[in-house]
Amino acid sequence: MKKLAVFASGNGTNFDAIADAVQQGQLNAEIVLVVCDRPLAPVIEKARRRGIEVLAFAPKEFGSKAEYETMIIERCRQAQVEFIALAGYMRILSPLMLAAFPQRIVNIHPSLLPAFKGKDAIGQAIAYGVKVMGVTIHYVDETMDGGQIIAQRAFDVLPQWSHEEIEQQVHAIEHELYPQTLRQLWEE
Repeated sequence: MKKLAVFASGNGTNFDAIADAVQQGQLNAEIVLVVCDRPLAPVIEKARRRGIEVLAFAPKEFGSKAEYETMIIERCRQAQVEFIALAGYMRILSPLMLAAFPQRIVNIHPSLLPAFKGKDAIGQAIAYGVKVMGVTIHYVDETMDGGQIIAQRAFDVLPQWSHEEIEQQVHAIEHELYPQTLRQLWEE
């Protein structure tokens, strides 16, 4: 059973999808830590309701990224974390963090990478007028939304769909694809 940390910054819908898969026996893992860089984010309460340890912090209260990432690494080691899933964590990890968990950090992104990296990928894709959108899961490296692609799933965008309807489609795919991909990675 993998000891997993989930890093999130917001609502925690992908955290919920992973936690549900664990609870239902679809993912052979234990979420031992949730790391959140926004002390008031809804994901914190979701994790606590599930009895999962939370590390919530405000980056601006630290002298540097290295300082708070060192603290995160130490807490991950204390929790015996083996693998990290970024699930809406809105920070680029430094080489310090990547070296602590080499090839054991993955991210989910709401576009078909390498297209539409960074914030508001859905908005970027809509503004560009794409007819096909999707979700990517990839290993994390030093670059924004870079790293080796592990899985992707695409869908056709219907002309009448609103931004909200497209987001709903993206989330539906994310919530299915992330637990499936983690399971496949660990079964290899």
